[in-house]
Formats: sequence, structure tokens, C-alpha cells
Amino acid sequence: MSISYPPSPNAAVLEREFAWLGRLIDTAIRLHLGSECDHADVRALAPPDIGPADGASPYGSLVANHDLSFDHRAILALALAPLARPQLLDPFLIRNSALDRCFSEFGGVSNASFGGFQPTVETALFLLSHADLNRRFAVQALFEPDQLLHRLNLLRNDDYQGPIFSAPLSLSKEQVGRLTTGAGFRPAFNNSFPARRLTTPHGWNDLVLTDATLEDVQEIRAWIEHRQTLLGEWRLADKLKPGFRSLFYGPPGTGKTLTAALLGKATGLDVYRIDLSLVVSKWIGETEKNLAAVFDQAENNDWILFFDEADALFGKRTQTSSANDRYANQEVSYLLQRVEDFPSTVILATNLKSNIDEAFARRFQSMIFFPMPGPAERLRLWKSAFADTARLASSVDLEQIAAEFELSGGAIINVLRYAALMALRRGEDQVRQQDIRHGVRREFHKSGRTA
Repeated sequence: MSISYPPSPNAAVLEREFAWLGRLIDTAIRLHLGSECDHADVRALAPPDIGPADGASPYGSLVANHDLSFDHRAILALALAPLARPQLLDPFLIRNSALDRCFSEFGGVSNASFGGFQPTVETALFLLSHADLNRRFAVQALFEPDQLLHRLNLLRNDDYQGPIFSAPLSLSKEQVGRLTTGAGFRPAFNNSFPARRLTTPHGWNDLVLTDATLEDVQEIRAWIEHRQTLLGEWRLADKLKPGFRSLFYGPPGTGKTLTAALLGKATGLDVYRIDLSLVVSKWIGETEKNLAAVFDQAENNDWILFFDEADALFGKRTQTSSANDRYANQEVSYLLQRVEDFPSTVILATNLKSNIDEAFARRFQSMIFFPMPGPAERLRLWKSAFADTARLASSVDLEQIAAEFELSGGAIINVLRYAALMALRRGEDQVRQQDIRHGVRREFHKSGRTA
């Protein structure tokens, strides 16, 4: 019985790219050894065309969107080969019979856990320069930190301490999945990466907002979906920054977090919620370091960053009366710069707009108020909360409860939990009116109100 596998969006594109890399390697080695060869230069071997159909492939879209050159593509294919076609690199394992050793000009690094050939920067220089020093220096410049390969976070050798020529030609961990299986990289939550992916099983119909608030939210969605058109086809890149910054403000439980999650779900972008307890540090410089890890990852993966209870990080700067005040203000200035330069979407959430530093506020593209729901919205929330249970006693009057008690959506869910548990404790399978009212009183008590 044969097993069928779902087609990978990258497989067909990479097959052609690896076939091209194989011809490059064969030609380069033949030219180097003086063997018979059909070409006088590897650059006579044109790379495969990337057509419109290849745009669905992450690899194809990378090549097309950034107009990767011959050299860029050869380097990228070399870095990918050990992960998908390691046998392509076996020709580099031949030995120099005169010295009884491997050819040093081929580069490569030995790895006990990998028996094949692991290419290095030297391997790329050999493949693309053919002993031409001018060409070698030009290819070498492609590995500088300010060049495209690093700006796109394609290669990983920042931690390598030796000469650049012997650095392993490795993909960054963020790009390995995307450029092979097509899966995005999702780092684990820990002290060095203080952010969790925010998801939701709900849809837009579960989000109860006023028409004005929902219209403002849809502006963010429209930006995410059409930003490339605006910046590219409409040629507004020199007038508009590529990112979008929005402030969500309003009482707790009014839908700010759910809205952020739904924006990611609707646009196909991952949303990461920053854990402020791990970000903010009393030690000088640690807050910036913790945030840098999140921003660096997010910039290269087009994530939406969601800062809940943002006052802790983006609050008003204090008067400088001590060294601690100066460092605290430096942290705010650092955040301001990172947020302003961030090329994707940043959402800050707070209960009170006035708590946010004015310097941040001026740079928001939108400031969206999430008010407490009115009677009509509350009725929708109550009906939605109990919609799937069908366990309301006939005496329950949700319209009366919605009209009588001002509660947020989050508070209504808390009442649902309490009322359902009370019914179960009695050994019943129906929620009574008094269960709901008791739950409401508990929620009011939390905020110092009486029902």
C-alpha cells in the first residue's frame, strides 16, 4: 500500500534549484581540476526561472520579492542542500591526491553528527569566484552584516568566533522550516524569549463591539492585507512607514485581547503577547535586552506584537531626579525607537489612555476605544455565552439581566462559569436566574460595586 503525502509548496521549486546547484558544483570542480567541461564559467548556467505559480512557495516568493541575484541564490541553495539534498555536496569530499588531504579551497567543516559535507563561506567563494580575486572579494562582501543575506535573516553565523571564511554556511533557525517544509518558526516561551503566541477558537461573530470600534479595527486589518500594494504599486514607501501602531484602550474584559487574536487569525499572521513579568527588569539594560530578542524575531517573521497592560512598559516618563530615573527614561526611549521602526503591526492595550506616554501616543496610527457594552451588546454577550449549553431554566430572563447589570464580556464569562458550577454542585443540569444573579454580585464585588 503506497502512502501519499501532501504536496509541499517548496518541493517543486527547490527540486529545480538543487538541480541547478548540482550543475554549478560539477562545473566549478571540473574547471578547477582542468577536466573536460562544457562551460568556461559557472555563470553561464542560468538559474531556474521563478514564475507566477511559484509565488505560493515561500522560497519562490523570497527569490521574486527580493529579486535575489545569481550569487544570492547559489549561496542560499548551498545552505539548504545539507537539509534536503546532502548528496549534492559529496563531490566536495574528493581528496587532493598530491597532498592526500581534502582540497582546502573547497572549504567545509567537519561535524561528528553529520557525515556529509557541511559547506562554509569558503565553499561559496570557491563556487562563485573560480580563483578570480576581484570576484572573490565581491562575493565575500555579500556576507557583511549590512548586506541582504543578513538583513533578511537568512544566514546564521553571528555567534561564530573564527575567520569568516571558515564560518558554516547555515540557515537561521527562523528560516529553516519556512524555506523547506513551508512551516513558520515559532520559538518556545522562556526567559530569553518572553512572548507567547496568542490564538483563539473564536470568530468575528463572537466579538461584540460597537460599530465605531469595529470599523476602527477593520482599518488595521485592511492595512495588513493591502500594505504591500500601498507601499509598492501605489509607490508610497517614501511617505509611509511599513509598520502600523495602534492603541487599544478601555475597561478590562471589553475585547481588546480577543480583537488582537482575531486580527492575526484573519490575516494569517502570528500574534505574540509579551509577558511583561519577564520583560521588565530592575537590572540596568536587561529590559532592553529582553525586548530586543522579541523585536528581532518579530521583524523577520512578520508577527503582530501585542503588549497587554502596556502601562508597565510604555507609561509616562518621570522627572529625572536620580540615576534610576534616567535609566527608566532610556528604556522608554529605546521602546519608542523600536516600535517606530518595527515593520509589522504593534498593538498596545491599556485600561486608561492617559497612562501612556505622549511620545508614544503621537506615533500611533490609530487609537481605538473599547467601551463597556450597552444593553443591546450585553444581551448579545449573554446569549452567546449560553448559546452552546442549552441549559438555562425557563425562568431565566437574559433581557432583564442585560438591561439591569453593566458588565463587560469578560465579566459575563466569569458569571457563566460560576453559574454553571453552582448548578452542578446542586446536582442539576440547568442554570437558574439566582445562579446568574449571585455570579453578577461576585463580579460587582470585585470592583467595589453593589448589585
